[in-house]
Amino acid sequence: MVAVPTPVATPETIEDIETGTGDDLEARVVVYNCDCHTFKQVIRLFCEVIPGMNEDRAFELAYRIHTQGQAVVYSGEWKTSEGIAQRLSAGGLKVAVQ
Repeated sequence: MVAVPTPVATPETIEDIETGTGDDLEARVVVYNCDCHTFKQVIRLFCEVIPGMNEDRAFELAYRIHTQGQAVVYSGEWKTSEGIAQRLSAGGLKVAVQ
């Protein structure tokens, strides 16, 4: 008896997804509580560094960081988020970009 080869089906590409280089990916800037700054210092830094930030929103974020240990202070393009994180970090805050 001769073995008959089993036909192999080649999968068809249905959708081509490109992930890109990361410049336009969404990112979040997270600030962690460090108990080394006053509310006034954090509010001032947020208003100087984060686009569209105002004192009321900055106070809300500072309070959340103080009571919950962290808060997302900015969401946007990865490159912009990294720049904001660097400036907040230079101001002495504990920061991460996710």
